Amino acid sequence: MIKIISEWIIPIFVFVIPFYGIIKNVKVYELFVDGAKEGISVVVKIFPALVAMLVAIGVLRASGALDLLGKFLMPFTNKIGMPQELVPLALIRPLSGSGALGIATEIMKTHGVDSLIGKMASAMYGSTETTFYVLAVYYGAVGIKKMRHSVISGIFADIVAILSCVFYSRLFF
Repeated sequence: MIKIISEWIIPIFVFVIPFYGIIKNVKVYELFVDGAKEGISVVVKIFPALVAMLVAIGVLRASGALDLLGKFLMPFTNKIGMPQELVPLALIRPLSGSGALGIATEIMKTHGVDSLIGKMASAMYGSTETTFYVLAVYYGAVGIKKMRHSVISGIFADIVAILSCVFYSRLFF
């Protein structure tokens, strides 16, 4: 039953929503086009912040700054039981989901998906957020400039998630 529902839910919505709009005498196509125009204007607004963030991540990875920061954090990560291989993932995840996915994939290929490091990487990827990406994109889209408390809250949540991943992965795996 779930399989049938999951296969048909999106096609049903694609037909039901416009049909409902037509019944209510709403100009469905015009509203759709207006929404698309608004979406393009949002993309134009957030594009510079997005490009800047992606360039910064590329520079960090290519310059070796991530590896250097990982070595600097090694005494702390060793104390909490976090493998050195996960430090780049923990550092990139708040910045970029796709960059973190690349690092997580690399970890899986190197260590295997069923290894402790692979399971920790999966848990870390799934429980942390792309904090700076979200702030840049969503706050930039609506023009919010002061985001101090949001940054602090997001970083704190990421730190708690990373520590929890290490602790519970060691506990359960």
